[in-house]
Amino acid sequence: MDIEIIEEEDNPMLHRTDVRFEVVHEEATPSRLSIRDSLAAMLNKDAAEVVVHELDTTFGMRKTVGYAKVYDDPEFAREVEQDHMLERNKIVAEDGESEAEEA
Repeated sequence: MDIEIIEEEDNPMLHRTDVRFEVVHEEATPSRLSIRDSLAAMLNKDAAEVVVHELDTTFGMRKTVGYAKVYDDPEFAREVEQDHMLERNKIVAEDGESEAEEA
């Protein structure tokens, strides 16, 4: 899986950077979490600071275009993002438990 950043836009009011990226993959579309982890490693960020919003794969293609928000701190992500997006990205809840542990 190769990730290429297409566009980065700084958003200082919300303490984040909006990132559009392209993923070239050999097999099926990678999971949201594997893309999040790879993107975080590429940007030298913690995985809890990256929220993947969109993944769009054209049928039959081995290329996925996506949109993510990269926060300065996981606390900013918890303040701004909707609960369902935090749950999809397995961001740790404020009480220290991840959504996966609660289920």
